[in-house]
Amino acid sequence: MHPQELFDLSGRVAIVTGGGSGIGLQMATALAESGADLVLCARMAERCEEAAAELAQLGVRTLGLRCDVRDQEEVQAVVARARYDFGRIDILVNNAGTVWAGWPEDISLEGWQKVIDVNLTGVFLCSQAAGRVMIEQGEGGRIVNIASVAALGGGPPEVMNAIPYNASKGGVVSFTKDLACKWARHRITVNAIAPGWFPSDMSSAVLDQHGKALLEHVPLRRFGGPDDLKGAVVFLSSGASGFVTGHTLVVDGGQSAW
Repeated sequence: MHPQELFDLSGRVAIVTGGGSGIGLQMATALAESGADLVLCARMAERCEEAAAELAQLGVRTLGLRCDVRDQEEVQAVVARARYDFGRIDILVNNAGTVWAGWPEDISLEGWQKVIDVNLTGVFLCSQAAGRVMIEQGEGGRIVNIASVAALGGGPPEVMNAIPYNASKGGVVSFTKDLACKWARHRITVNAIAPGWFPSDMSSAVLDQHGKALLEHVPLRRFGGPDDLKGAVVFLSSGASGFVTGHTLVVDGGQSAW
């Protein structure tokens, strides 16, 4: 098969959680540019609806929906709507995430639980609901979980003092490996992307305050840009990665290579 065919997503249907803005929208755009029909979902439905309308101009079918990934009923409703409107589900990108900062000795149970519920339980609920459809379809599928370089080790509290976030993303990496083993029999590949520092609503405060210091630990001497996750998500969502599963692809400008 020609390499261009391997990366072609025409006729595929993808769900992207947290897909209405930031890196979620960047990845959703890449999937649409590769031919996939899209369902964008997040707690802010209006933002997803606006993003979906813009991406529809690329010639693909799109849908913007509300979804709190902590809520099993809302997750199941999104999956059911995607299947009803588009007839199938082939790709799931678990991107929705949140953060809670503070010294470990001071973080409330509420803060810890919120991050774990969104960043880890949400990945489980969405994977379970979409995976059931993929299994029933019997044609395999692609699940791409968004982890973080924060999952790969600790960090100085002056820059990243958010232990619930790091712990949740470490859980995503382990979840990815184990689910890949469990669902390989269904030809569903499960991989993760671990982005480094990308400008976003979530990271803006840290980058504004510590950006110069952070760049000293990034060999490429820049933060992630508007196209830097596109290739990674299309690769892991397409036939090009058919023999790749349980893997975490780090996209961090070399930060983790030091």
